[in-house]
Amino acid sequence: MDIYGEYREALEQVMEHLAEAIRRVSEEAEKRTGSGLYEHLIYRIKGDESMREKCRKKGLPETAQSALVAVRDAIGLRVVCRFVDDVYAVAEALKALPGVNVAEEKDYIRDVKPNGYRSYHLILSVEAPFADVRGENPGHFYAEVQLRTIAMDSWAALEHEMMYKHDAPNRKLLTAELKRCADELASCDVSMQTIRNMIRGEGGI
Repeated sequence: MDIYGEYREALEQVMEHLAEAIRRVSEEAEKRTGSGLYEHLIYRIKGDESMREKCRKKGLPETAQSALVAVRDAIGLRVVCRFVDDVYAVAEALKALPGVNVAEEKDYIRDVKPNGYRSYHLILSVEAPFADVRGENPGHFYAEVQLRTIAMDSWAALEHEMMYKHDAPNRKLLTAELKRCADELASCDVSMQTIRNMIRGEGGI
């Protein structure tokens, strides 16, 4: 039986609601500036087996209660933006949505991880007109949102590949090179943002 049980449809509705909100704010930005806020928008409900495995790793029973309350990424969205300012614009738009509260917020763009990882993470609690696993109606459902620039996303994909290739040679050298690359990409992101600001007459050098 699917771990989400009767709540899967509600999860899909909440996910679509958030995705549509992101599309809408991007379209509004495009009308104002000629450019949308993101390059890629990816979203999914975590698969049944993936969620069960996560519950097992956390020592939790494989139940809807665990999947929807103790684990908070059943709904996952990734927004890949062209510029750093767009990351923050999408994040602020999501946080301003009616019925949305921030359960957790981690800004790894300003507070970079030691390995060079940069991204902006949100765990949102979204009110929806469906009963939730706690028996509340309207219910509240968690969604994880990751926001990155194109450069950050490319780096994260490469770092992920290295982490899961356990027999990769010269691991220490690879780690150092990835950190150097992350810093260089971050510098490029700043430069690109500055250039766009200057083009738009928003300040810069």
